[in-house]
Amino acid sequence: MRIIVYGTLRRKQGNSHWMTNGQWLGDHVIDGYELYSLGHYPGVIVGEGQVYCEVYRIDATTLGELDALRSKGGEYKRQLVQTPYGSAWLYVYQRSVAGRSRIVSGDWLSRESADEAE
Repeated sequence: MRIIVYGTLRRKQGNSHWMTNGQWLGDHVIDGYELYSLGHYPGVIVGEGQVYCEVYRIDATTLGELDALRSKGGEYKRQLVQTPYGSAWLYVYQRSVAGRSRIVSGDWLSRESADEAE
């Protein structure tokens, strides 16, 4: 199975160790989503933009660990999306982004929020 990561799970980020057993397949940009800063990590919602991601092949154990990390308290929900590497799971943020800063670039690694751009 495959997963798309867009924030702290990406290479050289704070939670990238969760992807140690995964196989990096490549970078990808998903259309129709917006990226928001939730403080120390991001959230993606359906929207008008693009989000820069990495796609990995992972095993069921890793997916279970990521579900425990991302899905606790209903903060995220997995959604299947298409990539050049095949369909992959994307964690979509389920709470309100009101008052949160949108990362207009769509790239967590070079983040600048809409608030900072003004």
